[in-house]
Amino acid sequence: MSNPFREGMRRRRTPDACVLVIFGVGDLTQRKLLPALYRLAMEGELNPNFSIVGVGRRDWSDEGFRDFAEDSVKTSKETGEFDQQTWDGFQEGLFFVGGPFDQSETFRKLKEKLEEVSRQRDTGGNVVFYLATPPSVFAPIAELLGEQGLQEEGSNFWRRLVIEKPFGVDLESARELNAHIHKTWEEHQIYRIDHYLGKETVQNLMAMRFGNVIFEPLWNRQYIEHIQITASEDLGMEGRGAYYEEAGIMRDMLQNHILQMFSLVAMEPPANFDANAIRDEKVKVLKSITPIPKERVGEFAVRGQYGKGTLYGESVAGYREEKGVAPDSVTPTYVALKLEVNNWRWQGVPFFLRTAKRLPKKVTEIAVVFKNPPSDIFPNKAERNVLAIRIQPDEGMSLKFNSKVPGQDNYLREVVMDFKYDAFGQLTGTPYGRLLLDSMLGDATLFPREDEVELAWQLVDGILEAWKAPAPEFPNYKAGTWGPDAADELIGPNRRWRRL
Repeated sequence: MSNPFREGMRRRRTPDACVLVIFGVGDLTQRKLLPALYRLAMEGELNPNFSIVGVGRRDWSDEGFRDFAEDSVKTSKETGEFDQQTWDGFQEGLFFVGGPFDQSETFRKLKEKLEEVSRQRDTGGNVVFYLATPPSVFAPIAELLGEQGLQEEGSNFWRRLVIEKPFGVDLESARELNAHIHKTWEEHQIYRIDHYLGKETVQNLMAMRFGNVIFEPLWNRQYIEHIQITASEDLGMEGRGAYYEEAGIMRDMLQNHILQMFSLVAMEPPANFDANAIRDEKVKVLKSITPIPKERVGEFAVRGQYGKGTLYGESVAGYREEKGVAPDSVTPTYVALKLEVNNWRWQGVPFFLRTAKRLPKKVTEIAVVFKNPPSDIFPNKAERNVLAIRIQPDEGMSLKFNSKVPGQDNYLREVVMDFKYDAFGQLTGTPYGRLLLDSMLGDATLFPREDEVELAWQLVDGILEAWKAPAPEFPNYKAGTWGPDAADELIGPNRRWRRL
């Protein structure tokens, strides 16, 4: 039987023939990029002449890179069943250039390889350069590409630069990186990737808001009491302790993923679905956030660090016992933040954002909590209506409302209507696949713009600066719990964090 939900689902236009150059053939390339690209090939989303050139320090031939790619695809959980016919066509477009990222010779060899691939595969000179590397080499790679003229575009071919997070470690470094890259690359060529924006349910936020008259008229201070955005992780460091000591939860999650979701929830309707129209509205929201004075950060932000605890029935170590972490570390693994938006739509409506490691489960959700009814005419109190948008897992939406319990008395009880995104069938593609495809199509809608990145850092920098003062007594929450008690105080009286 056909699925009626899938009726009308159309395949988008296929990108031009192009080459994707991946700098760095490490963990990200193996786990995410190559499987996502292979899956796009399986689904017929790529141009038949699409090609990949890997660039790394390994001493590989083209065949060596193809073996690496085949292993990546076969061991990935994101590609589905391996299809030999698809692979045979896909691997013909795989090539490799070896060399350090800071030497001109590597880029001279890359230029020669691209000319060879263009002749062999008829890619027309179109190239996407993807920096899946440590941030320390973003600027040198961008500059050395320019040294070889590889950023130059023509009337019939294009060049684009995709940059992984983190884009800077603070406002100053983000500005410096932007300035350095702009010496060679134009802003329209730069695609700063945030894989959260590739998730179908994040993109569905705009469809839900602006495609349904039952929601958008209520999306304001008259009807909404507050909004919660939660991204909780059940994992600990998983060998990333040394990285986390430098980054912390603010840089790792809040500055990018969480603030991107916040801006989509809070922005005004764009004039159209043009990339700049949408990004203009996101920037307006970030500019409208009420500044948090350094001396009052404690009223708006709570930090935490997990200690030993129990998760899924097993004992787990505290953050300070993780590999690569200092035994007296004061790096936060939990943050809860209260934001206020100083504009007509949201005046007086607080946004509560939280993200953390070692909470009871992995879940990302946006919850819109509506105000209580103005009149209490029932024997028991009506609960607030809640619209919950589940980003992961079990993607979908639910609406909680009050209904009369059967019987003579007019007692109310909460009931829930659920929509599961899998009603459309198995979700196609992956977040990285969607964003890679958009970069080939030249669609920058889901890529943060320069001013978005800097505004997000401006907010985060102020909090991090205030947090240089002595931290609270860490650890202040047990692994497997929902965070420090201070977070419950932050959300205030007559409210509670959703237990997910």
